[in-house]
Order: sequence, then C-alpha cells, then structure tokens
Amino acid sequence: MMPDVQLTIDHAAVFLFALSGAWAAIQRQYDFIGVFTLALVTGVGGGILRDTVFIQQGTPAFLRDPEYLWAVVGATVLGAMTFALARRVERMVAAVDALGLGAYAVVGIEKALAAGLSPIAAILVGLGNAVGGGLIRDILVREEPLLLKPGQYYVLAALVGCVLFLALPLYFDFSVSQASWIAIGTVFVMRMLAIRFNWRTGPMHEWQWRRPTRGNDGPAE
Repeated sequence: MMPDVQLTIDHAAVFLFALSGAWAAIQRQYDFIGVFTLALVTGVGGGILRDTVFIQQGTPAFLRDPEYLWAVVGATVLGAMTFALARRVERMVAAVDALGLGAYAVVGIEKALAAGLSPIAAILVGLGNAVGGGLIRDILVREEPLLLKPGQYYVLAALVGCVLFLALPLYFDFSVSQASWIAIGTVFVMRMLAIRFNWRTGPMHEWQWRRPTRGNDGPAE
C-alpha cells in the first residue's frame, strides 16, 4: 500500500473510533474533558499498543503527527453535534465502529510487516490494533471488555479481515491496495450482518461432546 493511502486509512480509523468513544462518553454524561479523554484513548489506544508494545518503534504515531490529534478533536466535536441522532439510530454507531475495526486491522498488519514481523505475528498486531482502543475504553469506564465476552462477531470479523488482507496479494494476485479495501469491506459487512442476524459466539463451557441418550429398551441401533 502507498504510504499516503496507509496514513489516510490510519487517520480515518482514529477518527471513527474516537467518534464512537465520544458518543459513549456523552451517553455517560461526562463533561467536555471526559468526552475528549475517552475519544482520545478509544481513537489512539490501538495505535499505542501497536507502536509501543508490539512493534516497539518508539514514540507512538499520534504524538509524532498532529493530524491524529486533530482527528480526535474533530470526532469529539462531531460526536457532540450528532449524539442525539446516534442515540436514536444505534446501527449508525455500530457502522462507525465496524468501519474503524477493519481499517485499524489493515493498518496494524501493514506496519507489522514493514517492521519485519512474520505474517502470523502481523495478524496478532492487526487484531491488537483493531480492538485495543475499545479494550482501553471499556477498562476506563469499568465495563467488562467486549473482547472477553461471548457476543456478536467482533474479534472474529477483524480476524477474517486480517487473513484476507494477507492472503489476497499472496495467493490471488491482488494488489495491496485492493486487498486493503476488500478486507475493510469484508469486516464491515460481516460485522453488520452479525448485528442484523444476531450471529454470536457462545460460552466455552457449552462446547462439549453430547453423547446419544439411551432409551429404556437399551442402546439405539
């Protein structure tokens, strides 16, 4: 992917996640400092994990490029202006989050591969990049992280996008840019379908072999 395209997707992901964070903060009746703070950590949290924990490339990108902070400021302002609409249209919130999820997954993989990580490690970085902001947000507002709970496909959707982004150029001769947009679109569609049709993961304690029951007349033939 061209560096300017990657940067644009990264900025867009920060904006989208920051917008969802601003809406979450306003719903909890935070003041303007709380709204901006939650928007900031939701928007750049995944990038901080990517840059400092996984890739260890030094100063996080959002501190080196002011465009990231401007994206958070813009998302905070837009969140304040559109909160009433977002509260009535819950799917709009989910759509914004789904777009950010796919975009951040792609950017995370790109940066991991550029840093020399293996494809499997790059997938882990992409997943961490995609879900890290939401994880930090949930911890700050004292909610059980969405990452840890059974529910509508979220991490699974990001994982499918990560695998597609790696596989399409390698096995099907797609360009990296084409693969990135296909991966982002797939994550978005998969996430929205999961919400629409309530496709869910289940608790692991329910994963057990079910033996056939025996009737009173002995084992079934």
